[in-house]
Amino acid sequence: MTTGTDILIIGGGIAGISAAARLSGEASVTVLEAEPTISYHSTGRTAAIYLKNYGNQTLRALNRASEPFFLEPEGVSDHSILSPRGELHFAHEDEVESLDAYLEGSDGMERITPREAVEMVPILREDLIVAAAYESAAQDIDVDRLLQGFARMVRSNKGQIVTNARVQTLTRENGEWVAETPAGTFKAPIVINAAGAWADAIATLAGVKTVGLVPKRRSGILLPAPEGYDITHWPLFITGAERWYGKPEAGKLMISPADEDPVEPHDAWPDDMVVAEGLHRFETATTVEVTRVEHSWAGLRNFVKDRSPVVGFAPDADGFFWLAGQGGYGIQTSPALSQLTADLCLGKSSPLPQNIISALNPERLFS
Repeated sequence: MTTGTDILIIGGGIAGISAAARLSGEASVTVLEAEPTISYHSTGRTAAIYLKNYGNQTLRALNRASEPFFLEPEGVSDHSILSPRGELHFAHEDEVESLDAYLEGSDGMERITPREAVEMVPILREDLIVAAAYESAAQDIDVDRLLQGFARMVRSNKGQIVTNARVQTLTRENGEWVAETPAGTFKAPIVINAAGAWADAIATLAGVKTVGLVPKRRSGILLPAPEGYDITHWPLFITGAERWYGKPEAGKLMISPADEDPVEPHDAWPDDMVVAEGLHRFETATTVEVTRVEHSWAGLRNFVKDRSPVVGFAPDADGFFWLAGQGGYGIQTSPALSQLTADLCLGKSSPLPQNIISALNPERLFS
């Protein structure tokens, strides 16, 4: 049996589910997710924070465009998806240039003294800090509420989310894309490739030119809260060159080595050596001795060569739409990118500036 729909979306992470939600009010939509549940890979393994100044200028524009939805997530939640956190950048002597580069063109960041930095995060070694800056507008994102709200929107609009539906073949027949999966055969005039680390593999299945996507592993480590400290209101704290960062997480302390090791698409797991190196950098910069790791994990952040997302119709295949390459910015840019995806697929104009739309267009990667 073949199920027909207006738009097929391959991938049930935040990119695919949010795009489906935006589209489902005006088109019939089916999401195909390879795993038993949505958000199995990167979406479920995120540091979950909204940073207005994170990323290149294209990403910063998308961050700004996403903020109004986070604050008033109509159809997803009855109150803001965000909650206060703050972000502290602190630079050792060899990281000052990196911090200066991050601050260039930033919005709402203020330079602070090393003493003020240590007052925010008392475990930091003040004698090593040469410069620091703080972004008060950085906020935690309730990723589960965001994702499940988008999923409810899809279902309330009669859209389908099909799990255990790994795409095995993808062909263009009589003006429609036909996807064969263990859960059945699905067809639609438009297919959206939101397959995360597997997006280039989906393109290869479809006979479409790939965009040079490189999955990169990012690890997380959960530690007990440092003894004697109430970490509840600590900001996210990150080194000037992003060599590691930390963040309170449900009463524990989450540390990431900020690794970006290129890997093949897979169900990622942490590398013991990377974890050890990250913890060493953490211990060197703080007064904490790590005696116990409660949990560690890894996810994949996916980049093309210019580190901007890839959003738009493929120049070499009718009805094949790219929604990929979000890097570590997929959650916080999902409101803007899902709306752009819906606008382009439905033939509507987008409120995003044309230079941002062009910076996302897959054609840029083939010129």
